[in-house]
Amino acid sequence: MGRNEKDISKGCMLGVVILIFVILGTQDKTFPRLLEAIDKQIENGNIKDKVIAQVGSTKYESNNMKIVDFMPVEEFNKYIDDADFIITHAGVGTILTALNKNKKIIAAPRLKKYGEHVNDHQIQIVEKFSEEGYVIPLEDFDKFDEALEKVKKFVPNKFVSNKDNFLKNIKKEIEEE
Repeated sequence: MGRNEKDISKGCMLGVVILIFVILGTQDKTFPRLLEAIDKQIENGNIKDKVIAQVGSTKYESNNMKIVDFMPVEEFNKYIDDADFIITHAGVGTILTALNKNKKIIAAPRLKKYGEHVNDHQIQIVEKFSEEGYVIPLEDFDKFDEALEKVKKFVPNKFVSNKDNFLKNIKKEIEEE
């Protein structure tokens, strides 16, 4: 179970519980800045929904959302399935997992200047997935409320993997050496 076991009031919209699943990945990189921004949106009334966060190595306490360090794969996948949308770091694995389940995603890059990652490659990840119509980017946390409004109407493009073409090109490169 998670660190925060307090009951959380469920957000309702027309009697339907809305679930937001926050995913920070499982690497040793922390991202409390995103959780602080989510807490602020809850406190400001912009998020009235049930929020569950799988935070990995990030140490964070909240009275507004359920915090879980790590969860079994089955439970993780169930939360993705049940979520109305995902808020996540810009980890490719996390984004692809959610896209393959046709989920709406708000993706926020970890930034080097805050010690959240060793470089700023997640900015490019968010930009590329956003350009393709797969995610709503969240680079400026002062505009989080705008991303929350966009996600309500957002219909992500259906994800099409380029894996076969990628593997073909790698094989071609190897054979030419």
